[in-house]
Amino acid sequence: MEEKDLLTERKFWEDYWNNKRDTIVSKVPDTGFHNQELDKVISNSKIRTSIELGGFPGTFSVYIQKKHQLDTTLLDYYINQSIVDDLMEVNGLEKGSVHLIEDDLTLDHEVTVKYDLVFSVGLIEHFLDTKAIIKRHLDYMNETGELLIILPNFQGINGWLQRKFDKENYDAHNIDSMDLELLRTIANELRLKDVSVYYKGKFSIWLENIKSQPAWVKVFMKLLFVAGKGFTKIIPIESRFLSPLIVLKGKI
Repeated sequence: MEEKDLLTERKFWEDYWNNKRDTIVSKVPDTGFHNQELDKVISNSKIRTSIELGGFPGTFSVYIQKKHQLDTTLLDYYINQSIVDDLMEVNGLEKGSVHLIEDDLTLDHEVTVKYDLVFSVGLIEHFLDTKAIIKRHLDYMNETGELLIILPNFQGINGWLQRKFDKENYDAHNIDSMDLELLRTIANELRLKDVSVYYKGKFSIWLENIKSQPAWVKVFMKLLFVAGKGFTKIIPIESRFLSPLIVLKGKI
C-alpha cells in the first residue's frame, strides 16, 4: 500500500479533531448502530483482545473496554495523547487502560502482535485502494480472529446531503468503496470465511459542518430527519438509499 492511496493527510485529521475536542471528550453512549455491531461480534465469540484501526480518539475502544473489559488497543497515524486521556477520564477509565499505537497503516511493515478482534469505523473509505486497506486489517488478526468493518453510506440520501452542503468532507471519502458487491468481491478474493455485508440503520443523516450552516439548511435537515424517521417507522427497511452505514464482517 502506498501513501498516495490515502485521501486525507495527517494535517487534515489534526485540524479535524482539534476542532472537535469539546464534543468528543464526553461520555461514550451505551447505544447506537456501531455499538450494536460490536456487541454482536464480541458476545458471539471468545474474544479477549481487540485492536481498533484508525480509530482516534478511541470512542469505540473506550466503549468495549467499559462494557466488555477486553485487552483493548487503538492504532492511528494521528493520536493526541491528552485527548485520549481526557476521554478515558470522563468515562471512568484509568489512563493507559486502552493501549495506544501511533503508526501509519500505509507502511507494510510486519505486524508481530495479533488480535482476536480487528475492527475499524470510518476508515477504509479514506483510501483509494479498498482491497489493500481491508487486507491490511487481516495482518493484525490471529488465526481465529474476527473482522468488523463499518463505513458510512454516501451512495444514498446522506451522500447527496454531504455533496451538496459539505463538499470538502464528501471529497475526503472514496465513494466507490461504499458498494456491497465490491466489498463482497474483495472478501471473496481475500478468502474470508463467514462473510456478511449489509446496510445498517433504517435512516439517519448528518453534516459535519452543521453548526456553520445557514438557518434554512438546519431547518431543512431537521424536517428531512423527521420525515425519514417517520417513513422508516412505517416501512422499516435498510437500504442503499436510506441507511447511514455499511457493515462488513468475516473471519480468516
